[in-house]
Amino acid sequence: MKIAVPSETVTGESRAAASTDSVKAYVKKGYAVAVQAGAGAGSNISDADYQAAGASIIKGVDVVKDADIVLSVRRPSDAVLKAMQKGAVLCAGLEPYGERKGLDTIAKSGVTAFAMELMPRISRAQSMDILSSQANLAGYKAVVDAAAYFGRALPMMMTAAGTIPAAKVFIMGVGVAGLQAIATARRMGAIVSATDVRKATEEQVKSLGAKFVFADVADAATSGGYAKELSAEDKAKQAKLVADHVKNQDIVITTALIPGRPAPVLITQDMVESMKPGSVIVDLAVERGGNCPLSKPDQIVLHRGVVIIGTLNLAGKLAGNATPLFAKNLLNFIDTLVGKDGKLAINFDDELVKGTLIAKDGALVHKMFEGAK
Repeated sequence: MKIAVPSETVTGESRAAASTDSVKAYVKKGYAVAVQAGAGAGSNISDADYQAAGASIIKGVDVVKDADIVLSVRRPSDAVLKAMQKGAVLCAGLEPYGERKGLDTIAKSGVTAFAMELMPRISRAQSMDILSSQANLAGYKAVVDAAAYFGRALPMMMTAAGTIPAAKVFIMGVGVAGLQAIATARRMGAIVSATDVRKATEEQVKSLGAKFVFADVADAATSGGYAKELSAEDKAKQAKLVADHVKNQDIVITTALIPGRPAPVLITQDMVESMKPGSVIVDLAVERGGNCPLSKPDQIVLHRGVVIIGTLNLAGKLAGNATPLFAKNLLNFIDTLVGKDGKLAINFDDELVKGTLIAKDGALVHKMFEGAK
């Protein structure tokens, strides 16, 4: 069986879908691995490194010809799709809630495509969850970037010339990214508070030494562990609580996303204008419209003295860590698709397959597309 790893073509994407360790693991299992020349450059993995791990290096999209499985971080280019053989398996971050035309192109290419973002939230799938592995890094990077733009120190410092008070950091959304942001800000000495529409996150917040801020609203946790949209009345309650809290914060990091929906607005323009000059906001949801209407994708906005950071793909800024984690997620998933004889043996009744299979036999097949034109 042949596994191929093409180079990423999305602007600014520095991650790769294979690490040297994952290549070694595939080779040990008896698979042939082909990597496109230069695919690991953004993660500081040279072609020679991949070769030493057992991969062959191929120039251009020919890398995917005759491949049984193609691995990618993002949606592959049209050229890669055209070069893939019909029925080949594609495992990647396919942005299933994103632009539909691109998804149709993937389906019409005849590949069997798995969107790794749709991995079910069950214990068996934890090691395959690209959203969690990458969000963890994004939460860390958000705090580091905020500290870099914040014109003061984060921890309290006592000197002969006076005392520097600790910075106040507020985390909005207590998923994987939010929890890592809390932990990182606490390690850096800040006074940290956090909020979430899911009451069950309170224990996690407090276990990390942060204060939990929660309005008297209905719990908005779904059965899958995600957050769902609040009612209009509860939105108003939450907004008032947040507005009163935000104006006294030095750094605010927003992480709230609802699968399949635009990012909810958490920080309004009025809230931004209530913050002290020199304060910083990091909007991790900017790719889905943003939790702050003033944030702009891949831009740093200065609004009345408040810095609003809208950097895209924060995990990709730490590609040296993000690539090995992403590659291990894919490796673990591939293991579920292959039989004991080392050949593809996809069980289409497996809940992991049902949850992630997005295209097969020339059509989009995931339940999210039922009834869609």
